[in-house]
Amino acid sequence: MSFSIPATMRTVRQVDELAPDLVLIETPVPKLAHASDVLVKVAATAPCSGELDWARQYPANFPQDKEPVPGQDVVGTVVASGSDSNFRPGDQVFCRIDASRPGGLREYTVALESELALKPASVDWISAAATPLSALTAWQALFCHGGLEKGALFGDQDAKARNATKRVLVTAAGGSVGGFAVQLAAAAGADMVVGVCGTDKVEQVLALGASAVVDYKKQKLESWVDEDPEHREVDVVVDCVGGDTMTGLWRAIKDGGNFISVSDLPERMRPEGNLKRLNKSEFFIVKSLGGQLTEIAQLVGQRSLKPLVDSVYEFEDYQKAFDKLGRKSARGKIVIKVAV
Repeated sequence: MSFSIPATMRTVRQVDELAPDLVLIETPVPKLAHASDVLVKVAATAPCSGELDWARQYPANFPQDKEPVPGQDVVGTVVASGSDSNFRPGDQVFCRIDASRPGGLREYTVALESELALKPASVDWISAAATPLSALTAWQALFCHGGLEKGALFGDQDAKARNATKRVLVTAAGGSVGGFAVQLAAAAGADMVVGVCGTDKVEQVLALGASAVVDYKKQKLESWVDEDPEHREVDVVVDCVGGDTMTGLWRAIKDGGNFISVSDLPERMRPEGNLKRLNKSEFFIVKSLGGQLTEIAQLVGQRSLKPLVDSVYEFEDYQKAFDKLGRKSARGKIVIKVAV
């Protein structure tokens, strides 16, 4: 199968990588620079909260010559691939493009072989666009850092029995990363999955599989734990918020537990006088691993995992999508259609 590839395309990019302003312009279609590169015609992308500020906040992580195109979550169709790639023109794929390279808010983008996975045939473009970054972050928090065993998701009963000895707590449980973390922890057989969220998301979090929900607008996490510490302290914390909320998380986690954050350094927010000795206290940045995304794709394709989509915008309405993202009120991912 071959595709006719135009010379130019529509691209949304930051006017300046140090400022959040966006502009729609015409740019050349990118070329494949390496034998493992894959050119994808983008169907949809999903922006990530705060991504327009990353280059300013973490300049050491971003090449100076990076074209500042947002949208690291990408789903689309392969139209060209390098000689070392196993993906072929016509394959429907999705991925999380590493933030050090241009994203998917353009009609064509380049992904690496190592980042890509085949999109499940049973999953639509919009749901697929809402999956990679959030699901990979939750997956790595639980199974690479948090101590749960992924084998339980694929029929390993011994792994499920070991997971059943652990309690898991997830903050921002009604958001995209937190929502996947709740679903994965429950599906993996954790003894208890506690979701922390606001009042308007309680029912949603329960529906995702949480066995208990703490509504932070009505009760502090510390007081909830103190009501029954023997049964409410947890073995694993997945923090998606950071900041002052970590005070309650230090109360909730057991001695010897794993405190995993995608938002802040747990030790930075350890309360004075808290002497708990943890097995792990880690902040991590998600890695774009196609092998893990392939495993996630299997679960999403089987409807064992449900991507959370808040809203969908047309390509020309990209600014409205980012404005809503900035309000931090979304219940899941905001998706921008590019060529759906």
